[in-house]
Amino acid sequence: MLAKIQSVGLVGLEANLIEIEVDIGGGLPQFSIVGLPDATVRESRDRVRSALKNTGFHFPAKKITVNLAPAGLKKEGAGLELGIAIGILVAEGVLSQEAVTSYIFVGELALDGRIKAVPGALSMAIATHHPFSLILPHDNASQAAVVEHATVFGVSTLPQVVEFLQGALTLLPAKNTFSIVQPGPSSIEEDFADVVGQYQAKRALEVAAAGGHNLLMVGPPGSGKTMLAQRLTGILPPMSFQECLEASQVHSVAGNLPPHSALLTNRPFRAPHHTISEAGLVGGGSIPRPGEVSLAHHGVLFLDEALEFKRSLLDSLRQPLENGTVTLTRVQASLTFPAKLMLIVAMNPCPCGYCGDPTHECVCTPYQIQRYRSRLSGPLLDRLDIHIEVPAVPVKELSGRTIGEASSQIRHRVIQARHCQIERYRAEQTLNNAQLKPRLLKKYCQLDQAGNTLLDQAVTRLGLSARAYGRILRVARTIADLGESVMISSTHVAEAIQYRTLDRPILT
Repeated sequence: MLAKIQSVGLVGLEANLIEIEVDIGGGLPQFSIVGLPDATVRESRDRVRSALKNTGFHFPAKKITVNLAPAGLKKEGAGLELGIAIGILVAEGVLSQEAVTSYIFVGELALDGRIKAVPGALSMAIATHHPFSLILPHDNASQAAVVEHATVFGVSTLPQVVEFLQGALTLLPAKNTFSIVQPGPSSIEEDFADVVGQYQAKRALEVAAAGGHNLLMVGPPGSGKTMLAQRLTGILPPMSFQECLEASQVHSVAGNLPPHSALLTNRPFRAPHHTISEAGLVGGGSIPRPGEVSLAHHGVLFLDEALEFKRSLLDSLRQPLENGTVTLTRVQASLTFPAKLMLIVAMNPCPCGYCGDPTHECVCTPYQIQRYRSRLSGPLLDRLDIHIEVPAVPVKELSGRTIGEASSQIRHRVIQARHCQIERYRAEQTLNNAQLKPRLLKKYCQLDQAGNTLLDQAVTRLGLSARAYGRILRVARTIADLGESVMISSTHVAEAIQYRTLDRPILT
């Protein structure tokens, strides 16, 4: 008998409908799976066989052929196992074909018949449309139920699915219980109040957070670069529902969302080690998966000790920073992952770390310094909106009792600035100043006469590129928003220009 079951498979962030055809015929006992299965799918034969036997169902000692259509699409992962097991039961007559026609089955089978969670449940729910309903592991149900148009049933065991399809058990669709919780003040370990001194750096981070700008920090070891970066998420505004959905979809496909978790509620903060591979950073693999750049979507990607990364790795960030996406082209397909993020780069000025530090002597030769700094290319440096120096904190400030401004206070100003940007760009589908398209700069970044003159002089004297000109305009727009100013004045422009020149004595 021939059975047809609907399931889904992941290709990048997209979930594609897969038809599982199961044929049981005469001949020597054999269990074969065709249709470009990977090693995990081929191993499903043993898990399906054991799950059926250990839950009291008969496994036929016949020739079983499972076809996964479309045959030209690579199938991977263990999510097809529940569909294959149900297909065998339909072909054996335990279930009728009509009982399974309106359902999509997804789940990994344990040997005792339990149904385990699978990655990408959010993408699968997005791909599910009427008249189909989605049957998937109970651990994934709350995540999939967030999608409004999808009807989702969470199940725990194979017998439970069979009883539901036979009408002996009633299951209620999973309910959407997700709500965006406004996070409270940052914890003591992550509060800007603990950062001693570094007032200029904290101001620059506030501007970066308010406009979603990329930022470069240059300074000697122990000056507080990592400490500042780790506290950045504490002053970022909460994510909207759409941002939660987009960020969670990436983490769902990567398998990073914990069980019973609906969506991410806090902005991602990713800090990969400098030994990471290119596929790990921007995504890739034989079957492409999102990298750290995409996992930081709507959040922060922090590269500590950035010049320890390979130059090719750093340069691979240029296209994602410019376009907000990562495009991976393979022979079989071209996949696009989102990458709208804030890039925070921290680096030492030289191999020993003390070039330009008045309290330590630098032992590096000019050639070593030049070779070290050349790992950060000009095009990538041009894409970093804000450049700041983070000098060592004087001992007197370290031993003092002065407490800095708390993250909650800074965050309040950042939220107000972001709210202005959301309202201003509502018709443009732009979330913040950093994402402002070049064609919109003249419309939304209007300077007064003094500011326009100052910017023209700075670009001419400093030899800045057209991209740097646009970056300065965007940063000036953010500074004006923090000051609740509609027009960008020369004061705003001067501060924005300073953020492009502060590191110049060190980097050039």
